[in-house]
This record gives sequence, C-alpha cells and structure tokens, in this order.
Amino acid sequence: MRIAITGASGFLGLPTARLLVDQGHTVAAVVRSSARPLSGLEGRLSIIEGTLEAVSDLEGPLTDFQPDVVVHCGWAGVGGADRDRPAQLHNIAAAGELAAMAGRAGAHCFIGIGSQAEYGPADRRVDEEQAPRPTTLYGVAKLASALATERICRQAGLRWAWLRVFSLFGPRDNPGYLIPTLIERIRQGQSPALTGCEQRWDYLFVDDAAAAIASVAESAVADGIFNLGAGDAPPLIETISRIRDLIDPAARLGVGEIPYRPDQVMHLEADISRLTAATGWRPRTPLGDGLRATVAWHLQQAARHG
Repeated sequence: MRIAITGASGFLGLPTARLLVDQGHTVAAVVRSSARPLSGLEGRLSIIEGTLEAVSDLEGPLTDFQPDVVVHCGWAGVGGADRDRPAQLHNIAAAGELAAMAGRAGAHCFIGIGSQAEYGPADRRVDEEQAPRPTTLYGVAKLASALATERICRQAGLRWAWLRVFSLFGPRDNPGYLIPTLIERIRQGQSPALTGCEQRWDYLFVDDAAAAIASVAESAVADGIFNLGAGDAPPLIETISRIRDLIDPAARLGVGEIPYRPDQVMHLEADISRLTAATGWRPRTPLGDGLRATVAWHLQQAARHG
C-alpha cells in the first residue's frame, strides 16, 4: 500500500514509518523542514516537507503521492506546559483539512491518533463506551478532531479509525516525561523525588503501538474508535523499581516526597479488546523487556554524548 504519515519524525511517527517501510509499503513521511533526519530511512521513503500550521500546502504533494492510507500522527503542543493552552485548538482544523485532503487525494482510509485524555480521569479500566469528559484543552482538541475527521471521512466514503493512545514509552521519548526523567536522574546518581506511586498505570512500548497502527492500516474492517494501550496497569512503584534496578539497584527513590495533585489520575488502564478483535493485534513486548531496551538506549546516548 501507499501510506502517508504526518509527524513522521516524532516519537510514535518514526517507528511507525520504519515498520511500514520494513513491511514493504511505499511510505511518504510528512515532516518539518527542520525535523531531525529519519535515522535508517534515508532513501527508503519519500519526504514531504510541511507543517500543520500551513496544512493546505500539503495538498499538492499529497495528491501527487496518491496515498491509499493517511496516518495522522502529527500534533502541535504535546508537552505538559502546552496541554491546556488555546493553541491546542488549531490542531482541530489541521486534522479536519488533512482528512478532507486524504479523500481528495484518493485515499480509502484515514487513521488519526487520539488520546486517553479524551476520556478524562477514570478510576477503572476504560473501554470505548466510556463517555468522553476531557479536562484539558489537549483532550478537548483531540476529541473535537475525532468528531471532525469522522464526519469528513464518512461524507467522503473513507474508512476512519481513531486510536486513543494511553501511555507510551521507549527510546527517544520526550525527556520531560516520567520514565526518561527517572532514568536520567538515577543515571546521574540523584534520588528522584516521587509521589506515593500508588497509581496503577498502563505503559505500552512504542514499537508495539507502531505495530497496532500498521495492523489497522492493513485491516479491511478496523473502523471507528479503538483504545491503544498495554491492557494492563501494574502499580507505578513496580515499574519505577524495575527501572531503578536496571541502572543502580542501590539507588534511593524519594517515594512520597511529592504530594499527589488534586486532579491526580490514580488508575489509567486501556481495555484493548476491541482493537484485538478487529485486527488480531496484541502487545508483544513485555514491560520488563521494553524498559530494558529503553534504559539501554539512554545509557548509550549518555556514553556517546558524554
């Protein structure tokens, strides 16, 4: 198939692009001109330079590429400080216009990357029947993008899939997120200050998320909203302790030194049965193996860059 993917230099977009190329698909990567090189993919895919801020400029190159599937991984403002800013709302128009372009370019499927933030806080495993009640503008914008792209795709006759991602981890993750921060502080001999770590948290290795996207692209029947997570939520202290033990088992963890936020989510867990039923996809990387690969990558980067 011919597959165009936005955000192809990003944490999720890059492994997705790499997997699709490895599977033999013809891939066009939509990236900013300033994006980092797509390591290992040079000469193996087409590059479309553009931004979501000027999404209309993508129409010509996208039409020339003639995609069968468009995967929308791109998003402006994924960092914690940006998640409740009005600029999030610009993503809605960009997603809608991209879905419309996909139809005009001849695609038969549009896959959008949503978020568990669309649901808002929950105290149990969440399935797709959970009523969305987002509490941040990031979640609002993701939900609105889902509604807009679904409407546009239904009108144009495209298969539409929206994957609500829970928590991903792996190499090249945002350095400000919990797992990268924890790895770096322990590596540097620091004692990371933490909450009580009683939360139950669903963490999915990023390569498994890429495989899920590929399975939806290749499916003829995967249509609608799907949760994308590990489907398991061990206590956060277990995950944190595993990371500590991979780096320095003697390192002290500052558990309980930070109070929980008033809006602290205590249970984040995806019911992934709908996605499994539609595509056969299941996570293949045990949490311990994913953490080992992630820690190894961080240690290699530290050795390389001093």
